[in-house]
Amino acid sequence: MKPFLRWLGLVAVALLLLQMFFVARIAAMLVIDPQSTTFERSEAWRVVTQKDALRWRQQWAPYDKISNNLKRAVIASEDDGFANHDGVDWDAIEKAWQKNTRAEELAAQAQARNAARNQSKAAAKTPSTRPAKAPKIVGGSTITQQLAKNLFLSKERTFLRKGQEFFLTLLLEAVLSKERILEIYLNSVEWGEGVFGAEAASLHYFRKSAAQLSTYEAARLAVMLPRPKYFEKLPNSSYVAGRAGIIARRLESAELP
Repeated sequence: MKPFLRWLGLVAVALLLLQMFFVARIAAMLVIDPQSTTFERSEAWRVVTQKDALRWRQQWAPYDKISNNLKRAVIASEDDGFANHDGVDWDAIEKAWQKNTRAEELAAQAQARNAARNQSKAAAKTPSTRPAKAPKIVGGSTITQQLAKNLFLSKERTFLRKGQEFFLTLLLEAVLSKERILEIYLNSVEWGEGVFGAEAASLHYFRKSAAQLSTYEAARLAVMLPRPKYFEKLPNSSYVAGRAGIIARRLESAELP
């Protein structure tokens, strides 16, 4: 029993030290711009191990050097309650949970129908139908949650990692201002293969600084955020154009911190 308790104590101390490390890192961000995130470092390693050369674009832009159009577009697209919530949008999480539950139910029903068809076709010796598509999982993460995950955590999806994400989210909100959170997010978020931050994205796609982005240009960048590498290859797709138009019309209602 004693070895187990000793082991449990060591784990508790290690977890406490880890949380203290996170507190110190976030406190330092009050005055120091983070040079990289855990996600960026993992992406750099992936690119280096898969390609001959590392193509990397990133340049820090202070909050007042980033167009308000981009700030509003990202808030409208990713987290329209950013200025008012405490880091976690519980209503969005509930809606995402309901959508995911419904999607899983529909997928299960489609799978059951396919199984019934396959049994009847097997008896008749005809080709089977294609399997049902997996349900599309909808997230409810806020900008602060995305920043917490990118700054410190891995891509794995476990309850322990999600719990750590919630703690870091609340810590970011407690220590940093909303403006600082948005500033760090816009300077570290991915906008394509090796393209990180608003300044790099603006130069890469529009050959201008982030301070000069128009309403529609900002909206196009905001559309890319959920799948930046995918949309980098399809910058002029009808989906990007249509979605950008919707976001551009919502810009005035997006509240800045």
